[in-house]
Amino acid sequence: MTVSPPHVDPFDLVIFGGTGDLALRKLLPALFHRFVDGQVPAASRIIGVAREGLDDAGYRGLVRDVLADGGGASEQIDAFLPQLYYLPLDARKDEGWDTFAALVNEQPEHIRVFYLSTSPELFVDICNRLGANGLNGPNSRVVLEKPIGRDLASAMGIIEAVGRVFSEAQTFRIDHYLGKETVQNLLALRFGNALFEPLWNAGHIDHVQITVAETLGLGRRAGYYDRAGALRDMVQNHMLQLLCMVAMEPPASLSPDAVRDEKLKVLHALKPIDMRNSAQLTVRGQYKAGAIDGERVPGYLEELDDGQSSTETFVALKAEIANWRWAGVPFYLRTGKRLSARLSEIVVAFKSVPHSIFDATAGPLAQNRLVLRLQPDEGVKLWLTIKHPGPGGLRLRHVPLDMSFAEAFGVQQPDAYERLLLDVVRGNPTLFMRRDEVEAAWRWIDPILAAWGGAGELPRPYAAGSWGPSAAVALIERDGRTWNEDSE
Repeated sequence: MTVSPPHVDPFDLVIFGGTGDLALRKLLPALFHRFVDGQVPAASRIIGVAREGLDDAGYRGLVRDVLADGGGASEQIDAFLPQLYYLPLDARKDEGWDTFAALVNEQPEHIRVFYLSTSPELFVDICNRLGANGLNGPNSRVVLEKPIGRDLASAMGIIEAVGRVFSEAQTFRIDHYLGKETVQNLLALRFGNALFEPLWNAGHIDHVQITVAETLGLGRRAGYYDRAGALRDMVQNHMLQLLCMVAMEPPASLSPDAVRDEKLKVLHALKPIDMRNSAQLTVRGQYKAGAIDGERVPGYLEELDDGQSSTETFVALKAEIANWRWAGVPFYLRTGKRLSARLSEIVVAFKSVPHSIFDATAGPLAQNRLVLRLQPDEGVKLWLTIKHPGPGGLRLRHVPLDMSFAEAFGVQQPDAYERLLLDVVRGNPTLFMRRDEVEAAWRWIDPILAAWGGAGELPRPYAAGSWGPSAAVALIERDGRTWNEDSE
């Protein structure tokens, strides 16, 4: 059965930072794919804004090359490009804003989305100028990329300042991990199947692992990253949001606030990590030179201009949730650059059977595991113990029930930004962070940052191409567990 795409009203989507990496690598390809699927109405406009001195034709040529390199068909690209416009503008200066406002006001009936694909330091300036030019009306929305602030105080400053221009209902704080199909399928698996929800608690789950690993280093982004680090860049937003999706109570419905209310409860229930226990529950690392795919790659310090830094490129930590459902169940989180594989996954490890009826010749009993792969090759595996076929006695094997989304549905899964951008246009904030979620996440992260600063220790070095410092292995193995590194 063919399902018609949901209706989308005409919109203007303005990308501040329209020539940047995120815009060219993710946002514009996502909009192009939605256009091909008939979800970008012909009257809609996509307006790139940046400091580069381009015109419409120059911008369209730039985007054409990006889309062609991504495999876009020439005739589809040609049909898409007339919806693109460009305006050179410096967000910190007054010049050009009257021209920009006049361009946007050419279509006063359109939904207006202002996507701030810029440094967070520009969020307040841009929003203030949008407000001063009357562009914050009821049909306007603003999208804020992470990170929002460096700590609770700076995040609150941004939230309050933006909130004076755009209401909470108009503000969309994006975390693209929440738009991934596997994360959406976590909701379906938990709340759409009687098999899992009765077991989704401390009585049956031994532990949970969340891994976001990258093989890439920082390269030209090292200067920016050095002011953030892995805890701010990944844990405070992406990984805590994934933890919330795993651990939240069943919402009354899928209405935006029902889902976000339950995620907020998880953040409030996280046990503190601070000066008293940080050394036992967290590991910081920084990659040094090593090999990726057989080729030598430089260390992080080699990528910095001054060659000095105490910024972490790897974090592993053990979190616990102090509520009835999860009491005593550890959540192990790890993320890093220049690791052994590009991998994002959630592993739910169930408790072992209380008693084995099998003798030693059958082989060991392994834990059942539910593995949700976010990237690459999005899909779900449920690892079970079965008998190895054939005569000669009963021998046990640990094998997966394996569902690849691409194979199961015969289509390439859409990028997370495709879903999220159109959710903004439709005014659906379910998959975006509410301000109290951002605040609660920083309240948990700030004491960890303070503990690291107070300890005065450098991150532990690890070779590029490894799985991080040996201390990260010790963090989980001293509890009698091990990181899931099965790549099958």
